[in-house]
Amino acid sequence: MELLIILGIPGPWQIILIVLVVLLMFGGRKIPELMKGLGQGMKEFKKATKEEAQGEDEDEEDAETEKE
Repeated sequence: MELLIILGIPGPWQIILIVLVVLLMFGGRKIPELMKGLGQGMKEFKKATKEEAQGEDEDEEDAETEKE
């Protein structure tokens, strides 16, 4: 139990309190919109990282063909 306190991991009461504060601040109607925006942002981030990784792979292939 001391380890949880040291690490600062929130317990069930803290999580409930955080959820209630978020509900009071944004209201029930805004939360789905916020979650939708968050999901779209994560989707775009994953897409960009995949494109970046594919671009690096293509650069490596181009460098290998230039050496030959």
